[in-house]
Amino acid sequence: MPQVSKNLFPKIDRFSDLKEHLNTLNLTNDVIADLTHFLQAENLSHRKQYKKNLPSAVNDLIEQIDIERFNWDIPFKPVENPKFTFIDLFAGIGGMRIAFQQLGGKCVFSSEWDKHSQLSYYENFGEMPFGDITEVNEQEVPKHEILVAGFPCQAFSIAGFKGGFKDTRGTLFFDVARILQEKHPDAFFLENVKGLYGHDKGRTLDVILRTLREDLGYYVPDPQIMNARDFGVPQNRERIFIVGFRNKAAANRFSYPKPLGVHTTISDILEDEEVSVKYYLSNQYLRTLVNHRARHEAKGNGFGYEIIPSDGVANAIVVGGMGRERNLVVDDRLSNFVPITHIKGSVNKKGIRKMTPREWARLQGFPDKFKIVVADSHAYKQFGNSVAVPAIQATARNLIRSLEG
Repeated sequence: MPQVSKNLFPKIDRFSDLKEHLNTLNLTNDVIADLTHFLQAENLSHRKQYKKNLPSAVNDLIEQIDIERFNWDIPFKPVENPKFTFIDLFAGIGGMRIAFQQLGGKCVFSSEWDKHSQLSYYENFGEMPFGDITEVNEQEVPKHEILVAGFPCQAFSIAGFKGGFKDTRGTLFFDVARILQEKHPDAFFLENVKGLYGHDKGRTLDVILRTLREDLGYYVPDPQIMNARDFGVPQNRERIFIVGFRNKAAANRFSYPKPLGVHTTISDILEDEEVSVKYYLSNQYLRTLVNHRARHEAKGNGFGYEIIPSDGVANAIVVGGMGRERNLVVDDRLSNFVPITHIKGSVNKKGIRKMTPREWARLQGFPDKFKIVVADSHAYKQFGNSVAVPAIQATARNLIRSLEG
């Protein structure tokens, strides 16, 4: 990168101004990751670690920033005087980060490979996640107290009779395990799909638990399936949570949270104002869905679209397939039926529409201040792949209390 005179940069007082300057430089996301991690670093040691990777032009830019008085004009500001530190792996758009930050945690490292998710994370947390976790050197990850990760579910090629750490090589869980082995955090919190329980006839979960308990020396209570609807959001979403502790007494103190007893419905998460006609189904597409479901029902299958009543609970929001069509709603507030997208036929007059990305965000417990900065197609994917923040936070609260004694 060519040298850029620091005189070209005026004093930079806030994140929004910093973004404008960064847009004028031809920087990779990983360079922006080093810079933003440097600016949010917990201590001088962490800052030195990130700064050594920065090109000179960016170091000139840093000289124009008063880090201690920097205005993080973003939805989720870095925590000052944190109670604990954590890292955010397979970070997505930061659902787990929100949960841990709201409990007083300071994120000291984040990683997410998807470029669109990186952008959403960057706009909301002022930090660009590092990319492919398989290319991250575990020795370069800062020391932290809690590791959090929503790693993908993958089968292992079990080479030996016992299974364990070595057998996880080639999978993304291995990247979680090698960081645990190197950094020895006090605890971890892993999230995965419910299907992990029976994946590969139970062998996948067996190898994961054996690696965590026997090879890495963590005390791991039996994993539990948690449902988002038990924690204040109207979505029937089951996920497996796995927590572990280096200290046996902390593990013995831990218990998974009980349902909150708070009943919410679809009416609680719908947009306050009339939404765009683009979310409403055309008559032709509605007929296609009706016929499609009828064909499957005739064969004894339950597959098809579903309209969720206002006092009902959504099905799990998922990416692809019938993810949006299984969570249709009736909203009769539409006043302009003129299509703004290329649809076949006219817009239906029954008020049947897909939920908006903001409504999916609310189904996952994301605060409304979370900025949606990507196209709808990416937003649906991001929220569908994310976590139910309230369920994560309730479990994280118990984990932190267990560490505190």
